[in-house]
Amino acid sequence: MLSLLRRRLRLATVTSRWPDVPAPLIDRAQPVFDPARCDLNGACARVCPVGAIVVDTRFALDRARCISCSRCIEVCPTGALAQGLTFAVPERTRSDLVEPRAAVATKGEELASRARHVLGRSLQVRHLDAGSCNGCDWEINATTNAVHDIQRFGIDFVASPRHADVLLVTGTVTRNLEIAARRTYDAMSAPRLVVAVGACAASGSPYPTGYASGEGAASILPVDVFIPGCPPRPEAIIEGLLLAVGRIVRAR
Repeated sequence: MLSLLRRRLRLATVTSRWPDVPAPLIDRAQPVFDPARCDLNGACARVCPVGAIVVDTRFALDRARCISCSRCIEVCPTGALAQGLTFAVPERTRSDLVEPRAAVATKGEELASRARHVLGRSLQVRHLDAGSCNGCDWEINATTNAVHDIQRFGIDFVASPRHADVLLVTGTVTRNLEIAARRTYDAMSAPRLVVAVGACAASGSPYPTGYASGEGAASILPVDVFIPGCPPRPEAIIEGLLLAVGRIVRAR
């Protein structure tokens, strides 16, 4: 035991300085779009396996459905799509995750004001796995390690929805789990927030709507924040929770 303590004391601080030092944006992940290079040839839309891209009179990329497969980048003849956002920021609505964005004056201010008023700038989180592949769940686990240290922001995970302010949903919410997810939400005390983590929970992607699942958490729960990515980085999950509680009010 003493040897372990001595070894730990010799280590430097490992906790990241995020958000003071932002996470890198560019790597093999969701594409970035350059409208000046796009000629609307539609090649990217034809190869997208989840239908995240629509090209008609304009280009539109739904980041909630994107699973970062990079096929659109490989076939784009004009270079309008390139590698990519490792840290696609969370948003309050599905429409805010569609690129290119419509002009928006303010982001999250109404929710931030309400969350600050009712939650006192602290957050108790209940994680609900509703049919995920466990990719997002591993990233949620990473938020509690020494590098990301989510508890420094006043955020902690609890074992019961009755003690939670936020329901953190991963997975596409399968038909078999719809009732369980709804009962978990109903067990929470008001006021309560729902955060959808990853492409499955944010949109149901890459699985089509059918007998097994719908279009993610929003099909049965009132989602307040959508976190895109397959899976999203720990920094994106933390930013989504901070957006929910009003710690971050971004101005674009």
